[in-house]
Amino acid sequence: MITDLWERGCERLAAELPEQQFNTWIKPLPPAEVSPADDGLRVGLRVPNRFKLDWIRAQYGARIESALTELAGQPVRLELSLLPRGPELRVAAPAGTDSQPRMYAQSAVAVGAMLDPGLAAPPPGAGPQAAASAGSTSSSPGGPRAAAARRMARAAEQAAPPAAAGAAAASAPAAPRPANVAPASNIGRLNPALTFETLVPGRANQMARTAALHVVGAPGQMYNPLFIYGGVGLGKTHLIHAVGNALLQHNPQARVLYLHAEQFISDVVKNYQRKTFDELKAKYHSLDLLLIDDVQFFAGKDRTQEEFFNAFEALLAKRAHIIMTSDTYPKGLVDIDERLTSRFDAGLTVAIEPPELEMRVAILLKKAQSEGAGMPEDVAFFIAKNVRANVRELEGALRKVLAYARFSHKEIGINLAREALKDLLSIQNRQISVENIQKTVADFYKIKIADMYSKKRPASIARPRQIAMYLAKEMTQKSLPEIGELFGGRDHTTVLHAVRKIGGERQKNTELNQQLHVLEQTLKG
Repeated sequence: MITDLWERGCERLAAELPEQQFNTWIKPLPPAEVSPADDGLRVGLRVPNRFKLDWIRAQYGARIESALTELAGQPVRLELSLLPRGPELRVAAPAGTDSQPRMYAQSAVAVGAMLDPGLAAPPPGAGPQAAASAGSTSSSPGGPRAAAARRMARAAEQAAPPAAAGAAAASAPAAPRPANVAPASNIGRLNPALTFETLVPGRANQMARTAALHVVGAPGQMYNPLFIYGGVGLGKTHLIHAVGNALLQHNPQARVLYLHAEQFISDVVKNYQRKTFDELKAKYHSLDLLLIDDVQFFAGKDRTQEEFFNAFEALLAKRAHIIMTSDTYPKGLVDIDERLTSRFDAGLTVAIEPPELEMRVAILLKKAQSEGAGMPEDVAFFIAKNVRANVRELEGALRKVLAYARFSHKEIGINLAREALKDLLSIQNRQISVENIQKTVADFYKIKIADMYSKKRPASIARPRQIAMYLAKEMTQKSLPEIGELFGGRDHTTVLHAVRKIGGERQKNTELNQQLHVLEQTLKG
């Protein structure tokens, strides 16, 4: 029956998709409209805003159509559309009422502007109605940009925590600021250069960046806590600084603090020695946004973990937002109390992957532009192909090339880049070879190196062999036929299959991604 097709489709998707993805993107959708069409069935879905529409279409559209087609036994065409616009948002907040709804509306328009540069942010102090019309190039209230901004503002109003109603709310005195707590402007510790505008987006950071933008649009609401993990130099710190800077830009009174985990440990030790834990609580429990880097450093420090747990609970209770970074996913953290790791995992956990080739090229071109230097694309591709580890090493290689060009008074070209990076290329070529990869992977999975070349096909051997093929393609300059030859004379199609399979699974399988991350770091020394 077509009447319950969408319900059955949701059951299928709930079983196939990770729970977090299903609950975030599919479950909140209103019931679909299923109707006959000339070529099968039409399934119409109404989505609350343009961002969700584009994301669902790109990430889940084909999968939804496939599942529904299989269940219906006939072709299904998915059609996504925006929910009809309701009455224009009008808020006239009397003096003294909670200013959070307006903050959420302004932040939401900021997110819209980041996702669509055509949406301009409203002037400081403007209410949601001004935010809704910001960026419109037409005087018509129905202009597409104005409509998009209004939708973002309405969504933020709905997401904002309910303000106290009536005269009681208007006359309620503001909560006094705890003693010994610095004003918001003095505690940020944010790097103003690390913003969403200077962060190069790509597949490697797409999910993390999207989640971060949602935090800016509705702090304390969605994805709280947000846990971002990945290897060194991939942009985790840049991303959380970007969240803090964006939030302060649109709400200068927000109390935002960025710090490295070691600074928190230092604060705990200092206050423990002075017996001044009230000061510690006053500092951390009063924040609106806590950004903390490298929480893996809490390992084995019981008192630090206890104080962080207390701060964590206090911030969540007051609907403040917490964003953390780590070099591994929560369940992979060692010597950290289970009650902490379970809370880390309770919000949204997202990975930042090593950047793909196209993203590395984009990073180089943008960084060169910010340095006021021209970077030919062929040189950017040459550097990107040879520096694969992380963004930090990529930027270091770029600085070497630019400095070499200035000192030698030569134009930037591939030969100059090769000369400037000869030490780096020499070390890379010496350290990372297919043979080294085979040995490292064999040791990691406790199989014999000879199994890499053998014709044996049990899963305990075939799987590590595919992983080694994948790493050989990613970390060396060898062609598919050359890699196949080094794996016992296998055909290049076998290598291609392994590369595609492991690369695809890496995006979905957290455990595999962590194993690959460990192997890559081991190989890079």
